[in-house]
Amino acid sequence: MSAVKHKALATWLALLVGVFGVHRFYLHGLKDRWGWAFPLPTLLGLAGLQRMEHLGQDDRVAWVLIPLLGISLVAALLGGIVYGLTPDERWNERFNGGRAVSIGGWPAVIGVVICLFIGGTALMATIAFSAQRYFESQIDQ
Repeated sequence: MSAVKHKALATWLALLVGVFGVHRFYLHGLKDRWGWAFPLPTLLGLAGLQRMEHLGQDDRVAWVLIPLLGISLVAALLGGIVYGLTPDERWNERFNGGRAVSIGGWPAVIGVVICLFIGGTALMATIAFSAQRYFESQIDQ
């Protein structure tokens, strides 16, 4: 019998460490391809932040790398929102073999609200950063 998968835990994993795919590994195991798609862009985005800190805002490599972090963060938080809003019956059917064991409750709802707030902010910041850098590069040409 497989382990019980809790909706609230999956939501909070997506919120706190989702950029490394931990929420996907919790639900689907270490063989999950989408889970392994998270760490590389996250680490590249963090490297871009570090480059910008040391080399300044004119570093074009950082311009390319930083949005990868934003995209990873937004994707993880979107997953958290989807997990938290999945009806309990459907959740149990998909992740708990139909056993009625996982009830989301307030922890899942609070996780969804925080995911929505941070995810919306990260999405807008990523779009704004990318657009600003794109238009600045057009002026330099």
